[in-house]
Amino acid sequence: MQEWAGVVLAAGQGRRMKSRLPKPLHRVCGKELIRYPVELLQSLGLGRILVVVSPDNIAPIRNLLGDAVDYVIQPEVAGTGDAAARAVAALQGQAEGLILLGSDSPLIRAEAVRQLTARHLAQGNDLTLLSAPGMLALDLGRVLRDEAGQVTALVEAAEWDGEDYAPAEVNAGVYCFNLPWLAGALESIAPSPNGEKYLTALVELGAAGGRRIDAWPSDLPEEIFGVNDRVQLAQVEAVMRWQICERWLLAGVTIQDPSSVFIDADVTIGQDSIIRPNTMLLGHTEIGEDCEIGPNSVIRDSRVGHRCRITASMLEEAALEDDVAVGPFSHLRPAAYLEQGVHLGNFVEVKASRLGAGTLAGHFSYLGDAAIGANVNIGAGTITCNYDGQDKHPTTIGPGAFIGCDTMLVAPVTVGREAATGAGAVVNKDVPQGLLAVGVPARILPRKSRGNPKTE
Repeated sequence: MQEWAGVVLAAGQGRRMKSRLPKPLHRVCGKELIRYPVELLQSLGLGRILVVVSPDNIAPIRNLLGDAVDYVIQPEVAGTGDAAARAVAALQGQAEGLILLGSDSPLIRAEAVRQLTARHLAQGNDLTLLSAPGMLALDLGRVLRDEAGQVTALVEAAEWDGEDYAPAEVNAGVYCFNLPWLAGALESIAPSPNGEKYLTALVELGAAGGRRIDAWPSDLPEEIFGVNDRVQLAQVEAVMRWQICERWLLAGVTIQDPSSVFIDADVTIGQDSIIRPNTMLLGHTEIGEDCEIGPNSVIRDSRVGHRCRITASMLEEAALEDDVAVGPFSHLRPAAYLEQGVHLGNFVEVKASRLGAGTLAGHFSYLGDAAIGANVNIGAGTITCNYDGQDKHPTTIGPGAFIGCDTMLVAPVTVGREAATGAGAVVNKDVPQGLLAVGVPARILPRKSRGNPKTE
């Protein structure tokens, strides 16, 4: 496919979204609409991909896609035909074929486009479009065929004067073109009454001129659903949510109640993991194998190792090694890192902190800007007092330390290896290795026992 180019039309104003955000940047299952067609075209191995944008949305779209594509500006609203003509001009004859998609149909599958392209090439067509038969057309264009089944025209919904609710073969907005023919045919499109040129007019122009025009029916009709307003955005997301759940179910993941589970498009889940009801896996989250996630958990842009259990808790940009347990009702904020075997119980908040292997924090604690060694016991009510009203300060706790209940660690402060704090201690100076801090403010005493009892 190196001799082919891809074009994504993303210059439309999207007025029906009633949004200050450009329509191509609205998200479905955690991913911006425009990323779906761009990534689809990238998966086909095309020689070049162009995105047609407007002056108003080029900056945010470029910020999102970067240099992965080339950009063509359509300076004013002049229709899809004008947008395609500007893309063809930018190609300067450097491709033999062209695949063109809109930016608002995220359900289109790469496999469907591959089949469409194969048919296009096998038949030597000038234009082959993806369609869906037996659909309720409403705001979709209708494919018209003659008695011999040959495609003769595409009629836009606004120009249709027949029965609105009669089943019809509808246009999916995905096209394969013979590029040399397309370059000349675009010049023949007559402006509509509103002054815009529509790409769909090429079907009738080509058919009337004896060119090879064809429509390839999709074997998954719902993939043609597009987004023109917030209602359709929700409808498309509902379809994709189920498709994502189905994919993971077939891959060996148990999802107890798919109707209550939200899994974004870029999430990955390991085999034999269980997703309990009312759970959201968002962004670029990675879940390992044999995990139990939920119920009632939200995990965003986080990495969870194997055999972890996350119950009724929230993770944001956090990382967990293997065999970690969190919750219920705990919160891991950005840059929280839990090493192997860490256990967090109920109502523990961790922010920008690393907890060493085997460390336990069973109840009601805040751990912020802390470096905590292995096998530390964090008693209930422990707080790292990391903020002085102006700056954040670090807390360091050495391996094997025992932090008593209701300890206030006033940062910057260090508790040494196998040191301890008594219940209710306010620690505002370092506790040397193996010693004990008690009282308010804490006094340093010898530690009689070097044991490390577990919290109850």
